Amino acid sequence: MERVVLLDESGAVAGSAAKADVHHDATPLHLAFSCYVFDARGELVVTRRARSKATFPGVWTNSFCGHPAPGEAMDLAVRRRARQELGIEIDGLRLVLPGFRYRAEQGGVAENEMCPVFVASTAGAPGEPDPGEVDEVRTVAWAPFRDDVLAGSWPGISPWCADQVRALAPLGPDPEHWAAGDPGALPPAAFLAD
Repeated sequence: MERVVLLDESGAVAGSAAKADVHHDATPLHLAFSCYVFDARGELVVTRRARSKATFPGVWTNSFCGHPAPGEAMDLAVRRRARQELGIEIDGLRLVLPGFRYRAEQGGVAENEMCPVFVASTAGAPGEPDPGEVDEVRTVAWAPFRDDVLAGSWPGISPWCADQVRALAPLGPDPEHWAAGDPGALPPAAFLAD
């Protein structure tokens, strides 16, 4: 059974809970991550969440999201999730938005997460995505995707992706040159492997 790390308002560990029991109308604050993966052509991998998901089914979003298990290093969790959700190996993993946090609701279910954002690359095309997580995978050029999201003209984009794109845009036009975020700004419950 997958468990998530519950957080207090400072971002410190406040316990853990089964992932299946966490997302509802009063979702407790918990630890997550988002990753933006760029392929060998420099295009962003975007995904449409499976329509069977309990939270935000069928919406378009960044490459993938997930939750580190209790005691799991954030960077190892991101790599694990890339394999599980999209069937890919990632390289060049960099933390870019260590302090990202959001709350969003849809259909009576809320997301409430401290959610550091990472960027990575992959040499290969996505494999077979997990059908319980992903309905569709596309690759898009960053600049038009960014511009469409900022203009509100990308239909059905997840609220966290829209907020993240607004925070990523000031980092510059080329994701390959985005500065790494300060690991010291991660929530205290999050850590990176040595």
